[in-house]
Amino acid sequence: MSHLLARFARTLTHHWKRSALVALATLVILGAIAGSAGRAADDWNVPGTESQEALDLFRAHTPALAGSDATVVFSVQDGRVGDQANREAIEGAIGEIETLPSVVSVSDPFARGGTVAEDGSVAAVDVRYDIEPGDLDAADGERLEEAARTAESGPGAVDVSLRGIVVDIASEQEAPVGELIGVALAIILLTVLFRSLAAMGATLVGALMGVMVGQMLLAALSKPLGLPEFAATIAVMLGLGAGIDYALLIIGRFREQLAAGDSVRDASAKAAATSGASVVAAGLIVMVAIAGLLVVGIPMIGKMGIGAAIGVAAVVLSALTILPIMMGALAKRLRPKKAEHVARSRAFGRWGEIVTARPWLSIAAGVAVLLVFAVPVADMRLGQPDDGNQPTTKTQRIAYDQLSAAFGPGSNGPFLLAVETPSGAGESAAELERLEQAVRETEGMQEVSPAQPSEDGEMATIFAVPETAPQDAATSDLLEQLREEVIPAATEETDLAVYVGGNTAGFEDFSAKVASRLPLFIAVVIGLSVLLLMTAFRSLWIPLVSAVFNLLSVGAAYGVVVAVFQEGIGAGLLGVDAGVPIVSFVPVMLFAILFGLSMDYNVFLLSRIHEAYNEGDRPRESVIHGMSRIGKVVLFAGLIMASVFLAFVSQPDVIAKMMGLGLGLAILIDVLIVRLVIAPAVVTLLGDRAWWLPGWLDRILPNVSLEGHLVEGVDGRAADADEPREPVGAGSA
Repeated sequence: MSHLLARFARTLTHHWKRSALVALATLVILGAIAGSAGRAADDWNVPGTESQEALDLFRAHTPALAGSDATVVFSVQDGRVGDQANREAIEGAIGEIETLPSVVSVSDPFARGGTVAEDGSVAAVDVRYDIEPGDLDAADGERLEEAARTAESGPGAVDVSLRGIVVDIASEQEAPVGELIGVALAIILLTVLFRSLAAMGATLVGALMGVMVGQMLLAALSKPLGLPEFAATIAVMLGLGAGIDYALLIIGRFREQLAAGDSVRDASAKAAATSGASVVAAGLIVMVAIAGLLVVGIPMIGKMGIGAAIGVAAVVLSALTILPIMMGALAKRLRPKKAEHVARSRAFGRWGEIVTARPWLSIAAGVAVLLVFAVPVADMRLGQPDDGNQPTTKTQRIAYDQLSAAFGPGSNGPFLLAVETPSGAGESAAELERLEQAVRETEGMQEVSPAQPSEDGEMATIFAVPETAPQDAATSDLLEQLREEVIPAATEETDLAVYVGGNTAGFEDFSAKVASRLPLFIAVVIGLSVLLLMTAFRSLWIPLVSAVFNLLSVGAAYGVVVAVFQEGIGAGLLGVDAGVPIVSFVPVMLFAILFGLSMDYNVFLLSRIHEAYNEGDRPRESVIHGMSRIGKVVLFAGLIMASVFLAFVSQPDVIAKMMGLGLGLAILIDVLIVRLVIAPAVVTLLGDRAWWLPGWLDRILPNVSLEGHLVEGVDGRAADADEPREPVGAGSA
């Protein structure tokens, strides 16, 4: 692989003008394809769950309950919503809402049994669509809000707030604030690392080109592969972080080779054969880890993993193609002014000596810190944050609080009992009434509506409102009690089939499904990653030990997320309340991304240590030598990636905050503790055994070199005879 990458990079650098034109033409064609492609509808199905059975029944017999919904809350400060002027304003707004595209039903709060608070200050209107959440776009929410707010300009003094999936899609943040903050921080750190604006610019352009290509690919493949829209957000987050890291590794090695006296083409070839090979190995591990989400068994999560893997593949491709072109175009500006700008770091060399002097102590101290961070994991509670976790200024939070005060917290997430009636809803009236009564008498249930038969009479729907909020642990317990005890007892010796659905039940099933597949997912990701590392380093012990410490690193990341969001430590600084349950898909996403990205730094560090070992250094000296060469790059790469991730805590969405904080702090923990303390100590302890592989396994695995021993002579020459070598300091940095 190193030999091939070296030849490829040499060609691109030598013919950089021609290569740049080809790259530009490719981008134009890809952009045209992406622009003409349609967007796929998000797949929200969770196969094999009870809430999915309920949803399928609604789709077949009561489509309005299977579609998207929203709740419009009308409130008044003085008087009652039923006062003439206020009622006229509200009814006028309802009339406007009924005319909106895809709206199939709008409830009347003033009808018998309608939803008006006892004190008359609040009226709630349920709006249902005949399209599912994956088919919504921002315009649907904008039209709904515009129609609802006509009540505020009516004859009364009515205030309007809204919540629901339709509203959420319309209010998503459009400005890429997190991305811009991350890029700004990356510019500062790259400039400090390279002490060269040209090197900073080349690194950033290489990464951004990869992100852009990734977004084009996702747009083009979205419909054929059914990729969810959120996959693009994950791809941007990963692409920015990984892309900058990959680019700075290659640019840094290129400048190092120039300072050593290599010609531009030789330096490009050496950078591709060494750092480029490391990037390929690291990128493959990241892609395998993220694509491992397919084994979770939930289409949306699996396809999200595929989309993120495509984004990572794009930045790897950009690093191997765009960067060699830029090396040819900006060779003089990329050449370091002073040798010390790319020389070994004495500070990291000394740090390597300290860590390796007492390796057992280094490992014990590092593990102790990781375990302290991981302690809160024992109390992790999976769930789904609701609008009660939104900022108090957002319309969803206002509506949530008003509904909670007027109708109880459970009104924000009722259970929908889908009852299949083989004998017909009419014939099963007595059995349905007995079921209603049993649910109504269950402790923790606030209100239960009479069964509503479908038009074809083949099913009935019962709305059940708990006393507690959707994310409350008591609500989860109530759901389990209904499914395991109350409903089976009430329907015994009947032909009724009852499935508890609705958003709250759906989130619970989602969490349970994720938890049940987590062991298989972890085993697949670790197994494939270990095999890739064995192939890259021809080592048995290094991959196995790396996997163990990666697990500790991921555990520490989980602990940080639980401590902040669930326990509330520092939550106020992020603009969220304490007691937020951990979003059910966050642990698997964090594991996949962190396991892959931490292997990035593992590959970067170990490849330089292995390179020094192959050059004749003894085990401890190879660690110190490798640390002096790559330690600073690993540190800055980690700081840059952590900055990109942490910048996403500026997003208003609590899930984006959770992902950004978890990923950002986890990268810092991994780099500062695992890569710069534990890993060097482990390699020192293993000694020569670190690079040992059983003969039978060596014969099975393909031989891939990350150190580029065969770079010289790629084209039959040790160096470019027609290109004079320039001393360090020639040109401008």
